[in-house]
Amino acid sequence: MVNSVTTRKGEAIHAPSFITKLFSHPLAGLIWLPIRVWIGWQWIMASIHKFESPAWMQTGAALKGFWMGAIAIPATGSAPIHYAWYRAFLQFLLNAQAYTWFAKLVPVGEFLVGITLILGIFTGFAALMGGFMNFNFMMAGSASVNPMFFALSILLVLAWKIAGYFGADYYLVPWLGSLLNSQKKEKPVKSPIRSPEGAEA
Repeated sequence: MVNSVTTRKGEAIHAPSFITKLFSHPLAGLIWLPIRVWIGWQWIMASIHKFESPAWMQTGAALKGFWMGAIAIPATGSAPIHYAWYRAFLQFLLNAQAYTWFAKLVPVGEFLVGITLILGIFTGFAALMGGFMNFNFMMAGSASVNPMFFALSILLVLAWKIAGYFGADYYLVPWLGSLLNSQKKEKPVKSPIRSPEGAEA
């Protein structure tokens, strides 16, 4: 996380120390632990009833109904979807009958996001995927718990270094860092190109 921002005048604006510690100190992982476990459990619970429903796992009728309700333009009042391009996107998916296979991906995605958040497996990426699903639900006009989940997911993404510290990320984040560093060291360095006279180009 960036601890300071430099303005156009060259002045450095530093983030308050407690903000820096909240997103970088390992012990702050104790704050993010109940948040990520709670959100993860909500995702798992949301996926369970879909796994048990033929309308999600067989016909896709549940997702079809959701999309049709989202693109509907009522005679009075405002439409659920504010942006015409997103309505056109859902209409395209409906015309292609994508709900027959897309509906199966929804509970699978919800369950994977839930289990990875609870176990702290690449927490930042898991929160990003969960937030992306919340974003799409909101774009389709469904508020419910999505705004809260989206906001908490963004915070978990910002705290990706330590949000899963009390979880599998305690081992995975250092391993990923060492892997990336080793790849940088192994990257060959190009020698300078010299002109026929022997001077550097």
